[in-house]
Amino acid sequence: MRVIITLACTETGDRNYTTTKNKRTHPGRMEMKKYCPRLKRVTLHRETR
Repeated sequence: MRVIITLACTETGDRNYTTTKNKRTHPGRMEMKKYCPRLKRVTLHRETR
């Protein structure tokens, strides 16, 4: 049930991180606050398809 997802920065659109998630417990798109190297600060990253 675990799938690999890509996290993209909401401000720049850069795809900075990959992670896994369990589709059964998190059916929607995942959002996390992560570090964006281009902006040099923490921003919101969303799951991309």
